[in-house]
Amino acid sequence: MPSIFTRIIKKEIPCEKILEDERYFAFLDIRPINPGHCLVIPKQEVDYLFDLEDEPLAGLSVFAKKIARAIKKAIPCERVGVLVAGLEVPHAHIHLVPIQGEGDLVFSRATAASQDELRIVGEKIRRAMES
Repeated sequence: MPSIFTRIIKKEIPCEKILEDERYFAFLDIRPINPGHCLVIPKQEVDYLFDLEDEPLAGLSVFAKKIARAIKKAIPCERVGVLVAGLEVPHAHIHLVPIQGEGDLVFSRATAASQDELRIVGEKIRRAMES
């Protein structure tokens, strides 16, 4: 059975897409820790991040870097934190979270975002990628 992330890639489940290429996909988390919290995934369905071969893993990092830079431009934050937990969905993924400090990187801070909130934040991040 495909993971929820594979279903998002296939457009079976809607998302606020930030960026996509032939191998990777980035979209906003519907329960963000902070506004701008983005998930970056390989299109290849692999359960555990470190089960990816070296080249796709390195490519995922380079792809995530583009997103992190755009988040930093678009969302007021000290840094863009990186979180790899990997337990909530059986599909390799990286969380990029705008933070003011390390204490921000906890899932207990996450709250549901409305579609309008996601759309507005997504537009800001996509515009930041263009500049």
